[in-house]
Amino acid sequence: MASKVSNLQRVVRVKNPEYKRSGPKSYVYLLNKYSISPTTKGPYSRESQIQTQGKFGVQKTVGGKTRVQRKLFKQNLATGEKGEVPSEDQQNDSEYLTPVEIGSDKKKFMLDFDTGSSDLWLFSTKLDSSTLTKAKKNHTIFDPEASTSFTETSGSTWKISYGDGSSASGIVGTDDVTIGGLTIEKQAIELAEELSDSFASGVGDGLLGLGFSTINTVQPEAVKTPVENMIEQEDIKKGEELFTAYLGSWRDSKAADKGESFYTFGFIDQDVLKTAGVEEPYYTKIDNSQGWWTVDSASASVGDNTVDRSGNTAIIDTGTTLALVDDATCKAIYDAIPGSSFDDQNQGYVFPANTKPADLPVVSFAIGEKLFAVPKESLAFADAGSGNVTVAFRAVVK
Repeated sequence: MASKVSNLQRVVRVKNPEYKRSGPKSYVYLLNKYSISPTTKGPYSRESQIQTQGKFGVQKTVGGKTRVQRKLFKQNLATGEKGEVPSEDQQNDSEYLTPVEIGSDKKKFMLDFDTGSSDLWLFSTKLDSSTLTKAKKNHTIFDPEASTSFTETSGSTWKISYGDGSSASGIVGTDDVTIGGLTIEKQAIELAEELSDSFASGVGDGLLGLGFSTINTVQPEAVKTPVENMIEQEDIKKGEELFTAYLGSWRDSKAADKGESFYTFGFIDQDVLKTAGVEEPYYTKIDNSQGWWTVDSASASVGDNTVDRSGNTAIIDTGTTLALVDDATCKAIYDAIPGSSFDDQNQGYVFPANTKPADLPVVSFAIGEKLFAVPKESLAFADAGSGNVTVAFRAVVK
């Protein structure tokens, strides 16, 4: 097959104007996404719940099955009342969205690029009338009848379910998908027929998974992801089978690109390396056995102190906004920040919003064998009230 490499370019990540940062909501989203349990005190906890299926007789079940599920609960710290976490407690919207053109008419959709999942799904005209009416207010809707290059895949369906009970599901087809000047022919796309209200009220038009196809939800057979098809169709050069995710910073606002965030597919932006004073990118091995981008991360440092994290691995996830770490690392970070304290309501540490950057520690995490520093401005995540900000790191255990 002849190479189709042509006009590869940056794919800009656009800040979602409707997104509002919330430490607790983002925390709950991550707890649900990876079925992780909190280790610190606060409203949220994961507990075992016995669920019985089948008909009930007197004092016993008839033909029933009993199983134990680990569910996320929320407790009112003032009254002690406890129940399952409501959907509004989870951050379903995306902080960054990326333009993608789909179909013969090259209609533009703003999608959440997520390395923690592997489905490419869209809002579609297959939704019921009430959901479609709501979605049309702030979403671009894919119409399979408007694209002459769309073909439905007979017998294939998909369904994504989240820990808060929200879900999306529907039919599957193929169409041409263009990302940053690169067109993937006959890429599998998943069209939503059913969609939870939490998705309809967001801004993104769907999601583009950058994980591995082993966690794709299409049945009866998983489909290839856009990156896998880029490689198979030789849309990107041999030896350049990669993509990059770059998060810009306000510190670079005077640069030519004004510090914009972007992805690249099939090449590494050399200007970024030069600006960072790096000659060659650093590579480490990936464990994709669970479908995610998992790397070794056996140490961290906070200022001059090293935190041993022997045997630890980390998931690189562009679909999340917080970093979940072990208790010891989390405590070491905030012990080094003047005025920091643990806030039960936020279930995490907070520190004064007026803290000067010079008073913040340099925090680094190992990716493979090399430590990479977190920009100091990224230590603060969201307003916590009372002149404080919530932190970007939370303590958890799997």
